Amino acid sequence: MSVFKKLAGQTALYGVSSILGRTLNFLLTPLFATYLSVAEFGTSVDIYSIAAFLNIIYLFGFETTYFRFAKKPNQLENEIFNQAESTLISISVIFSALLVLFAHPIVNYLEYPNKAHYIYYLALILFSDTIVALPFARLRINNQAATFAIIKISNIVLNVLLNIFFLAVCKPIFNSEGNDVFKTFISYIYTPGDDVKYVFLSNLIANILIIPFFYKSLISTKYRFDFSLLKQMLKYAYPLVILGIAGMTNEMLSRIIFKKILPDNFYAGLSKQEALGIFGACYKLSMFMSLAIQSFRYAAEPFFFNQAQEKNAQKTFALVMKWFIISCLLLFLGISLNLEILGKIMLRKEAYQLGLSIVPILLLANMFLGICFNLSMSFKLTDNNIYGTYISIFGVLITIIFNILLVPHYGFMGSAITTLLCYVSMATAIYLVGKRLMPIPYNIYKYLLYILFASSLVYLNQLYRFDSTIGQFISSIFFLLFFCISVFLIEKKSINSIIK
Repeated sequence: MSVFKKLAGQTALYGVSSILGRTLNFLLTPLFATYLSVAEFGTSVDIYSIAAFLNIIYLFGFETTYFRFAKKPNQLENEIFNQAESTLISISVIFSALLVLFAHPIVNYLEYPNKAHYIYYLALILFSDTIVALPFARLRINNQAATFAIIKISNIVLNVLLNIFFLAVCKPIFNSEGNDVFKTFISYIYTPGDDVKYVFLSNLIANILIIPFFYKSLISTKYRFDFSLLKQMLKYAYPLVILGIAGMTNEMLSRIIFKKILPDNFYAGLSKQEALGIFGACYKLSMFMSLAIQSFRYAAEPFFFNQAQEKNAQKTFALVMKWFIISCLLLFLGISLNLEILGKIMLRKEAYQLGLSIVPILLLANMFLGICFNLSMSFKLTDNNIYGTYISIFGVLITIIFNILLVPHYGFMGSAITTLLCYVSMATAIYLVGKRLMPIPYNIYKYLLYILFASSLVYLNQLYRFDSTIGQFISSIFFLLFFCISVFLIEKKSINSIIK
């Protein structure tokens, strides 16, 4: 159980840093909701949804590939790092150049004419993200979680502070009456009429300022290509790229096509762009679950590769899955039971309250995405990534078909239900295929029982909801404690064995 404690400790450390970082990042949601129009918020959602897809192509699955090859016998970590970093730099230069070259046609297609600078910023943001991706991965494989956390948090703090400076400081001063010296100075760095560009500019500056943290790692990288090694790495990586694109399609496609398939005047008094802004803002509340999964993944991916050859590896993986699900359900309950309170804090404009009902469904959907990550290790550890690719494409088909079928009739809710259906279907398929490649003693029925139990508590809380904020809070505490006590009684023996 010491191995399990180590994973829990690493996850906690990554989790604390990620929670702190994401908490700071979440300051951007009320900031954008206050200082950007709903349509401008929708524009930022639109561009960053595209960025999420492009990020998969830029990274080309080389984080996981690096973990896999660095842990293979007779392989030198430094050689693997040099090869992988050289490849990523080449890819990022090529694709950033293409984005810059075709910036005008891209913004015209996206219906943002004369906004080519959005794509210029996007190309530079993706490039700066990519060149530090493997140095970050090297920190993870060397168990340098504290250093990883410090750099990640620094990046997020810088991004938040820069957004605050441009939107909450420069904008009000520029729009104020009078013509003092400070306002004149502000006019050199802020121009009105296009606040979205400052969202991208803040991100880019923050990325550039953390590059010096990796100065030694980057400067010592030998730009080289061992084509025999590269061929092996690309063979392992390319299914991960397809899988990543498919996975990102499942996550982001709903927001990219939402305004194209939503009927006119579906939400009275709101344009499609405003509806997208509301959808994107409420979607961000479900990102708390993504945060937990990300924290877990940072620690778990190198952990799984390190433990694969151990005698009791399968039992350890099953134990990890059980406590992963329980932890995610605690987060699901904590947010869903207090959703209206969180909504008022995070999304201050009344218009955003319209989409809050999708959050519990999206939280569950993201939890199943985390379950997919756990289950997919049976592919990655046996070099059968292609199965994950096939299943992800299956998920994309579900996403496309059901968004087209449901969004025109149910709006936000149709998209949320589609996301849940997609990840539940993918988790089922991965489990059925994976158990033939690497039989792991997952207790599926117990997992489903916990999920249904937690979902029922959320439903009951909504069914018998108190009108007062205090009553809602007390009710949420009661249901959360009821779940915790129930799990403790069921898992008492397992908890004791972990503690010992």
